[in-house]
Amino acid sequence: MCNDYEQHVSRADYARAIAALELAAGDDAALLPADDIRIGDIGPVLRAAGNGVELVSMRFGFPPPRPKAGPIFNFKSDGRHFADSRRCVVVLSGFFEFTGSKYPKTKHRFALKDSAVMGIAGLWSEDEDGALSFTMLTTEPGPDIAPVHDRQVCVLKPEDWAAWLFLMRPEAELLRPLPAGTLVVEVVREGKE
Repeated sequence: MCNDYEQHVSRADYARAIAALELAAGDDAALLPADDIRIGDIGPVLRAAGNGVELVSMRFGFPPPRPKAGPIFNFKSDGRHFADSRRCVVVLSGFFEFTGSKYPKTKHRFALKDSAVMGIAGLWSEDEDGALSFTMLTTEPGPDIAPVHDRQVCVLKPEDWAAWLFLMRPEAELLRPLPAGTLVVEVVREGKE
């Protein structure tokens, strides 16, 4: 499942996406470039703030639920409802999936075909010390991802960000695979297989 993504969204592309949503937005200081954001790293996350949105830095992965468990970085959306959850959009330019059994594995990059910016539906939390973290929601794989993985993150086009944050459309319309050809898929590293 997705445990690595990149953030090369420009401030201009982000500003255009937010302006198209007609939402008030705060500072974009959290929009720092990164080739790889992995579990435990900090990344930019969009969340509701009153009638608008704010971009904040959060740690990738909810803290482990019990001793000796790993962080929760992906969370199945299938059959669940999130009206009472803290919804967020992970802002990114592309995400990676890996295939193969030997290191280094083949690294596949997925990005939206018609946009330099994309989002992944997620949930965020705040611990008792005020630290913020997020997890990505997953669903069944769409046709662009199925050849590589048996699950996928819930990809949101920028025009769907507000619908997810404020649940302005049914969850089933948002937390689903995108149609074939929506994602550009490329191998960025050949593995040993």
